[in-house]
Amino acid sequence: MRPQKLSADERQQALAKLSGWCEVSGREAITKKFVFRNFSEAFGFMARAALAAEKLDHHPEWFNVYKTVEVTLSTHDARGLTELDVKLAEAMDRIAGS
Repeated sequence: MRPQKLSADERQQALAKLSGWCEVSGREAITKKFVFRNFSEAFGFMARAALAAEKLDHHPEWFNVYKTVEVTLSTHDARGLTELDVKLAEAMDRIAGS
């Protein structure tokens, strides 16, 4: 079954419970910048997050430089934010300890 795009109210409710995530201007997506102590911690986070993403069969857009990982989540099939994005954001926050 194809994931369903969240309504505007559902998006706001989801953002309210996600710490540090915000909407991406000009598209239906959320983003967060994770900053770690060093590259090893950032890479470890990405490895653990990749396993969580694989379990959900939902994969992030992300960018890493040294100790910073910038993540953007959106469900391309639904052309917007879905519950999969919220679940992956929550998993990433748990992994990062935030």
